[in-house]
Amino acid sequence: MSDNQTQIDNRPPSVAALFLERVERTPDAEAYRYPVPAASGTGPDDWKSLSWGQAAQRVFAIAAGLVDLGVRPEERIALASATRVEWILADLGVMCAGAATTTVYPQTNAEESAFILSDSESKVLIAEDAAQLAKAVERRADLPGLHHVVVIDAEGADTSDEWVLTLADLEARGAAYLEKHPEAVKERVSAITAEQLATLIYTSGTTGRPKGVRLPHDNWSYMAKAIAATGLVTRDDVQYLWLPLAHVFGKVLTSGQIEVGHVTAVDGRVDKIIENLPVVQPTYMAAVPRIFEKVYNGVAAKARAGGGAKYKIFQWAAGVGREYAKTTQDNFRRTGTASAPFGLTAKHKIADTLVFAKIREAFGGRLRACISGSAALAPEIGYFFAGAGIHILEGYGLTESSAASFVNPGEAYRTGTVGKPLPGTEVRIADDGEILLRGPGIMQGYHGLPEKTAEVLEADGWFHTGDIGELSADGYLKITDRKKDLIKTSGGKYIAPAEVEGQFKAVCPFVSNILVHGADRNYCTALIALDEPTLLGWAADHELAGKSYAEVVAAPQTQKLIQGYVDRLNEGLQRWQTIKKFRLLPRDLDIEHGELTPSLKLKRPVVEREYKELIEEMYAGSREA
Repeated sequence: MSDNQTQIDNRPPSVAALFLERVERTPDAEAYRYPVPAASGTGPDDWKSLSWGQAAQRVFAIAAGLVDLGVRPEERIALASATRVEWILADLGVMCAGAATTTVYPQTNAEESAFILSDSESKVLIAEDAAQLAKAVERRADLPGLHHVVVIDAEGADTSDEWVLTLADLEARGAAYLEKHPEAVKERVSAITAEQLATLIYTSGTTGRPKGVRLPHDNWSYMAKAIAATGLVTRDDVQYLWLPLAHVFGKVLTSGQIEVGHVTAVDGRVDKIIENLPVVQPTYMAAVPRIFEKVYNGVAAKARAGGGAKYKIFQWAAGVGREYAKTTQDNFRRTGTASAPFGLTAKHKIADTLVFAKIREAFGGRLRACISGSAALAPEIGYFFAGAGIHILEGYGLTESSAASFVNPGEAYRTGTVGKPLPGTEVRIADDGEILLRGPGIMQGYHGLPEKTAEVLEADGWFHTGDIGELSADGYLKITDRKKDLIKTSGGKYIAPAEVEGQFKAVCPFVSNILVHGADRNYCTALIALDEPTLLGWAADHELAGKSYAEVVAAPQTQKLIQGYVDRLNEGLQRWQTIKKFRLLPRDLDIEHGELTPSLKLKRPVVEREYKELIEEMYAGSREA
């Protein structure tokens, strides 16, 4: 057995225990960086740091404060906040108190928030600000079990009610408690068992009420050790963390960091990513495919705006970059060396000088790799970034598997696959192509839903992911689609819509979201939403300046533009996969309208229901049953 495997097998029962170990080992090392807006309200943010020792002081105060409020082991503490350093400190405080965190997305409306708080039987809610507090106040009568609300940022919040206290109040209360009971938190941590509930994450399902996924302490302890064992991250890394921490993908990154001990810069404001990257200068960052698509579209739009010659250079460089990435990856697979022929290498050097170096600079100049997950990344976009020296390592996992079940192995990564299983995780492909997983990262089950648990979790521990995939002879997994999303046409042909959608995102720099439809139909159609900034930039040069997004989308020039990209897409598809008709949507899809999950995944049934008339219009008059 390898040392790595031994390390995973001999893990402590909880991340709370790992946190104590980390603090003891490197108390003065930098743990977190976080932005503080400039006092004047204008100008760049001021970035502050917390050492592991300083973080522990706050974590212990939060944990002791919760103990003083009467919180007992495994009782649920809800956390409704955007990604910020206090989210991490509060989550660690909850775990160090032996309690369990219920995560709530800040975008969740009052009704669904109340359902989650009630279903999880949360005793305390840690709310980010006045807006999150207001949701709890609105539904207070429905939440008799919610004893307190703790507000992180109390500005504008009414804290006169005893029901409400600030995070500063909670920490002061905890510090006073620790003066009388100095070992209280360490005693709580040492009493935690591996099977004790640590986190309850509600999946934003495409239909019906969200289900609470029960993740015990052992899941996170295993994930922390397994991530460290991959060797992908080291003590010297700087991670830029902006992903929603209410989502399992963001949450797992906090566990890995504690084990490895590197620095994490935390700021969940998506509109600040471009501004923050040169300041943070991360060495690695995790993101969802939509972010890479936006960057790609933005770079292409900028080149197009620079005139015909500049755009031609960009297109040439993009082609060279993709060819270089494919060649070096193929050679690495065969020989263990990422080499390319002299001519291609020379062209790549020119492309790098003209285009790619600027892209790397925009990412902060030090990025070794990006981890991409939550949805499929179009391979052509992956190859583009690989050619640009931004190595995107796709990974795969679900809420039910604590996020990270597969990840591409560093230099040996293969674009278009999600890599190999983490040490300690088993995989097999069922007869119908479904991916089954087993290992220490798998959930205990769905909270209060034994029948739903039994549908996906077998008695011997195999979890049915609902995803279809293929395993290569040397263990790389390729996801082909969601089992339930596979389309069967009326002609009996199966189509993986995500594959077609991904190919379109690679050929069309204007697309934001696309949904391919065709189940039980005799041909495929698509609903397409365009990226507003990219589209309006193009519109200004095509007699459509000053028009609204909806007006530009409806213009014949735009229809013609997108038809050209659909034709290009169809050239590379099998006949039954081709898009015969499409409709451009009057606005982009978004979380607020319930069409995307908070991790930006498409909710197909919602979109198909909302735009039913457009879909029917595309099939009107066709010879269909």
